[in-house]
Amino acid sequence: MENVSWFALSLLVGAVSMVLALALMIYVLRKNAGNEKMKQIHDAIKEGALAYLRRQNRTLAVFVLVMAIVLGAVTSFLKGTTMGFAMAIAYALGSACTTLAAYVGMRAAVEANVRVAAAAQKGLKAAFPVAYYGGAVMGLFVVGISLMGISVLFFVFKVLLGWSDPDAASVVLGFSFGASALALFAKAGGGIYTKTADISADLVGKVELGIAEDDPRNPAVIADNVGDNVGDVAGMGADLTDSYIASVVATMIIGAEIASETLTVLPLTIAAAGLLSSMLALLFVARSIKKSPGRALNLGTFLTCFIFIALLFLVTRFSGLEGNSWLGVFLPTLAGLGAGIVIGLTSDYFTSIEKKPTKTIAEASVTGTAINILMGFSYGLVSIVPPILCIAAATIASWYLARAFGIDPFYGVASAALGMLSIVGTIISADAYGPISDNAKGVAEQSGLGEEVIAVTDMLDAAGNTSKAITKGFAIGSAALTVLALFAAYTHLVDIKTLDLMSPQVIAGVFIGAMMPPLLSAMLILAVSRNSERMIEEIRRQFREIPGLAEGKAKPDYAKCVDIATAGALKELLLPGIVAIVAPALTLVVLGRESLAGFLAGSIVSGIIFALFMANSGGAWDNAKKYIEEGHLGGKGSEAHKAAVVGDTVGDPFKDTAGPSLNTMITVMSLVAEVFAPLLLLMVSR
Repeated sequence: MENVSWFALSLLVGAVSMVLALALMIYVLRKNAGNEKMKQIHDAIKEGALAYLRRQNRTLAVFVLVMAIVLGAVTSFLKGTTMGFAMAIAYALGSACTTLAAYVGMRAAVEANVRVAAAAQKGLKAAFPVAYYGGAVMGLFVVGISLMGISVLFFVFKVLLGWSDPDAASVVLGFSFGASALALFAKAGGGIYTKTADISADLVGKVELGIAEDDPRNPAVIADNVGDNVGDVAGMGADLTDSYIASVVATMIIGAEIASETLTVLPLTIAAAGLLSSMLALLFVARSIKKSPGRALNLGTFLTCFIFIALLFLVTRFSGLEGNSWLGVFLPTLAGLGAGIVIGLTSDYFTSIEKKPTKTIAEASVTGTAINILMGFSYGLVSIVPPILCIAAATIASWYLARAFGIDPFYGVASAALGMLSIVGTIISADAYGPISDNAKGVAEQSGLGEEVIAVTDMLDAAGNTSKAITKGFAIGSAALTVLALFAAYTHLVDIKTLDLMSPQVIAGVFIGAMMPPLLSAMLILAVSRNSERMIEEIRRQFREIPGLAEGKAKPDYAKCVDIATAGALKELLLPGIVAIVAPALTLVVLGRESLAGFLAGSIVSGIIFALFMANSGGAWDNAKKYIEEGHLGGKGSEAHKAAVVGDTVGDPFKDTAGPSLNTMITVMSLVAEVFAPLLLLMVSR
């Protein structure tokens, strides 16, 4: 098959995905938005979410402009004006892609939540499709625009302008760098925002005052609803967009470096097959709901996998690779997909409200907050074992399977990462479903729709918590293989054959790299803590100073809490991102390219361990609280419930701020190494 045919296929599938996303958006918008009170709540959430994104984008626009100029200038000096201009444009387009994907997903979620609450009045079967299709808007749009962006850039420079594979791939690398840098800021900012509001609302509302999570008397309740959209939807969408683009680009770069035109373009077709599988599977998910939303979501994941395996066989078998060498791509990709499924199931086990770890943490709450936290912390540590073993197994398997069939083993590892992320359309859809359901429950409670409706939204929300945990596990696992692929691409670009672990420069690099994930985690959690202190004092002030607020006779000042969350998030998001970008560049300049390789290795290992631990422990703490709220162990308002709420507030910044941000941080640091290391080394050689 000719290269133009490959590009045409990836462009067509990407375009169809975006059209289907828009069709689902229209489906959601046509649903009933409920009564006047529900519409007022929806308008307040929508206004707060859009205001935050506008202010975030204005803040980051300056950073994007500066980075594009710097990247373009350095590239122009070393490789010519044309290449420099192309890199700057690609970087800006990658940033724009992430920004647009986050906006569309957040907008779809905001429009869906009130309509899910309204549909819940008719029962579970009516509400589930609205929630799932609302999430699918983001899943399909994000992957569609990412695939189209990569395909168009590579097509223009490779086919139309006739550039070599390595030069065309390096421009696409600039696109990936732009997407990742913006994703890091979006995830960090959104995570700080959402957990500031969530923690503050829970600690004052549930623990101090004994009122429900989404009680309209709580001044932080609208900020909490807004946070679900800007953090869990826009932020996580940006995170997975970044990993998806990076996995495709890393595989293309390795293919270009080993001078194989077929292997350079094949990742685009594999990604297109994965996206097509997601589109076909989602058409069945919403119709499969019976009594368990969780089972319907899992069905979508497994169905997507089965379809993808069939399409992957066809794509690799008829790719034009000689003899049986196609198996050197097919089998490693399959290994990555299998590892992703196991990692997702592990997250499900350690975080599901129906499984032993979560119930054990809930039972520990009876003896107090300390035991709840110790139990959740310990299960979080234990939960890293199966995923790490899976990642190790997938890495070894993909390496030797690729080599056995004559494919570069580094390409095999990159293919495993691509395999894990190939079904990301389905994964993002399930992830966005979570905060949509959570917000729907909040709207139902604030609107006074009654216990029967709230029970329906509770069922949706419980499945959403588990789906979010599975998504985080999947995102972390895919990030691990993606950065291994990026690491391989870096060693190809700077011509490193082996690393000497007895070298002091390499060891120093490993230690510095391993330091980065805990440092970033601390920066983000401290940011949440500082911002939460301000909001907690504001909530207490309002209950103290507004007559009749506690009795429900007066309306709280929601806007003040929204403003605290927004201002704090925007103030805190820049420093962690800048540190992640500057640290690898400084390591290269001061200690050299081998030390930077050690830096990347150290950051990968500690980053994956920290991310898995925080995501799973946070998810378990959250569902332990919900298990008690269902009426177990004394139910709402009991001492066990108060202990579980405190545990949940510890887990919130773990699972929704620091943990997911680490995926993007290690990807950004790897991309900085790939983009700037060859340029700086070329400068030194001159």
